[in-house]
Amino acid sequence: MGVEAGAQAARSRALAVLRIRSRALAVALLPAAGAVVLIAAAAMGHIEGGGWTAVRWTVTVLAVLVLLGAGVVALVVARARPAMSPTIPITEASAPDLYRLVRDLADRLEVPAPSAIALTPDCDSWLEDRTHRAHGAAADGAATDGSGPATASDRTGRDSSGPSGPPSTATSSTSTPTSGVRSGSGGATTAVRGAVGPQRRTPAAPVLVIGSPFLWWMRVGELRAVLAPVVAGTGPSAHPDIAAARRFVRGLDAAVAVSSAPGRGPLARPVLGGVGRVARLLLRSCRVHAAEMERGVAAAASERAQTVDYGVRIVAQEQVGLAYAGWDRLLTRVALPAWRMGRWPSRLDAGVVSALTELSRRDRLAEGFASRLGERPACDLLEEPGMVDEAASLLAARLFHGGPAEPGPDWAPVAWQEYPDEVVDRKWRADAARLHRVLDSLGVGPAAGTAGADPEGPTLGRVLDHLTDPDPDPDPDPDPEAAAASGAAVVDAAPEDAGDQDEPSGAEGRGGTLAAGLSAELAREEAAAPPRCAPAGQGPDDALWDDGALPLFPLQPPRSGRELLADHVTAMVCCAAVDTAGAAPGLDWLDGPSLLIHGERAADLSPRVLTLVEDGDPEPLRAWLSDLGVRPEKPVRLV
Repeated sequence: MGVEAGAQAARSRALAVLRIRSRALAVALLPAAGAVVLIAAAAMGHIEGGGWTAVRWTVTVLAVLVLLGAGVVALVVARARPAMSPTIPITEASAPDLYRLVRDLADRLEVPAPSAIALTPDCDSWLEDRTHRAHGAAADGAATDGSGPATASDRTGRDSSGPSGPPSTATSSTSTPTSGVRSGSGGATTAVRGAVGPQRRTPAAPVLVIGSPFLWWMRVGELRAVLAPVVAGTGPSAHPDIAAARRFVRGLDAAVAVSSAPGRGPLARPVLGGVGRVARLLLRSCRVHAAEMERGVAAAASERAQTVDYGVRIVAQEQVGLAYAGWDRLLTRVALPAWRMGRWPSRLDAGVVSALTELSRRDRLAEGFASRLGERPACDLLEEPGMVDEAASLLAARLFHGGPAEPGPDWAPVAWQEYPDEVVDRKWRADAARLHRVLDSLGVGPAAGTAGADPEGPTLGRVLDHLTDPDPDPDPDPDPEAAAASGAAVVDAAPEDAGDQDEPSGAEGRGGTLAAGLSAELAREEAAAPPRCAPAGQGPDDALWDDGALPLFPLQPPRSGRELLADHVTAMVCCAAVDTAGAAPGLDWLDGPSLLIHGERAADLSPRVLTLVEDGDPEPLRAWLSDLGVRPEKPVRLV
């Protein structure tokens, strides 16, 4: 499909959407037209009698009710604010080179330049329409601030994509608004470039949203090649029919979200319920046309971008996949442990570079890797990349984990050089302390051979002794009363279904009981923790329409009891190694918290812990501890 063919297909589908809007308006006006005809006929004496009077009044009342209902639907559609993706606004004063690159790219593509640039803490780039009037004031304020990047947007977007999305989305020029994805709104008022003299108002160009990991990992030429098909999408966005169809679909989508939001009053609930049914009916009617319209727009943009840096774009797409892989591992294995402790790494994008450098070094992904790193990175297009990285890191913590919009005592930034001591060591000791609290609740005594030491101190030996299966053939006659009491203590202490983890069939016994106790303890801690903050709104009508909450994109599925037990035993082993054998906490860019022994990462610990947890066999772990000089009988320091 060529540029003209794709654009023509998009325009025809946009007209189909607008015809659906016109038909809906005609249906709403039909009873009123009938009432006018009957009233005019009665006034002219063409119809007389009590029967016609009853018909006239019935049609008139029906027309008034239909017009009132249509007015309510139109009001909600006009007032409901379409979802806007949370981003970091980048002013031209804070990134003149980046704006120059984008404008030069738009000139080469012969399309309008984006009205503004924003960054997202995600491996994706797209165009976002921000012409809704409710966001005009916020956008104007951001545009007048030339001192540097503004703070992260406080609006909760209804964006369903995240780190788990496919890397191929990095070249999308727009998205289908019927799904609520990327159908943002803000306040750009820039007219299409090239217009001269007085003219009618034209649709504002959309905002270009760029994934911040791309700026730090890609070179300038690679970024330009990746952005080419995205920027090319501003051409179709300037067409009046396509712009009107998108506004209509976005309004319906926002109205559905408003009608389904909880917490409405008894009067508003039935009214908004009716509005939601009408909006859903109209969305179903135009969904296919809207999807085909967006496909045509994307096809036209992709064809137009073929003429710009085609060879470089092929290489750049490989870097898109690499950036996605490094970003995903950095979030799930490095950032998530810090977020759970109330700390957020303040240089996530710089961490992406370190993670991908390590990944390339280990796997030898490409030849000439060092020479590529010698080229100018795209983050040099920013005046203050450190400030932008910090703002994107805080926004990433809010989106993927939830948390306050500003740093505080319990939500503090952490630098990478402080990560081992401030996050890794604290996490191990917190997990070890939780493990011993559960052992105390189960009535587990001190380890054997600690009579000369502190018998009450937390030791690794206590954990090893408890998990060791003394007899592969368990006692056929266990004390039923003691077993019932132990199980009841765990279940009663947990909230409903907290200990209902997905356990394998052989998980009964000491390990299963301890795993259930850990699950219950974690559930209690989460229930006692203060709720994560929902963002404040940006517009004057936010109190009526904004019902979002963070986090938007949970990074990890719930862990099973066995996984929790293995993590806690590993943490206890690491604490013992640090306190008794001179080991140190460390950070592995790809695997997260790690134990350093003589400066080298201990990569052979996990299988030995799993052997203990799953089989009750401590010998491989004891041999490993003995080789390293770790003293299991010595108490360790906990938080």
